[in-house]
Amino acid sequence: MPAVVSSMAHADGSGAPTAAQPTLPQEKLSIRSADGTHDFTVELAKTPHEQEVGEMFRTNVPADQGMLFVWDQPQQSDMWMENTLVSLDIVFIGADGRITSITENAVPQSLARISSHGPVAATLELQGGLTAKLGITVGDVVMSPALTHTPAHGTPAGVPTPHAG
Repeated sequence: MPAVVSSMAHADGSGAPTAAQPTLPQEKLSIRSADGTHDFTVELAKTPHEQEVGEMFRTNVPADQGMLFVWDQPQQSDMWMENTLVSLDIVFIGADGRITSITENAVPQSLARISSHGPVAATLELQGGLTAKLGITVGDVVMSPALTHTPAHGTPAGVPTPHAG
């Protein structure tokens, strides 16, 4: 992860974020697509403040990293790119662990709402353009211990567990 400011700065006194947040707790996440399994290390944005700040003010999102927003229960997820300096792919994940929609190359600093268009269990932010490059598409399976809809081994309910062979 690139160097980030070690604490939030609120120089204007408004409480609005003015700097990148520290690196959040991390966890492994995999996406199983037709092109294979793609492994990432993701930061977990758990609190409302961590979720509000997200990737704001960061100057780089490495291709093998991202940020995962897990919702307490499936809900409409609306994201924006305010103060986000790099393009992101925003991946919406249903309660079954499958990708329900992807917004590719979200425009940095845009205030346009990016919607899941329905309830999702989680939202994943990856480097802009990465989903197309890796062949990640709607219907692919996302596996991570952070996703509450997954059993302990990280495979979504109803999805066969791959066996080592």
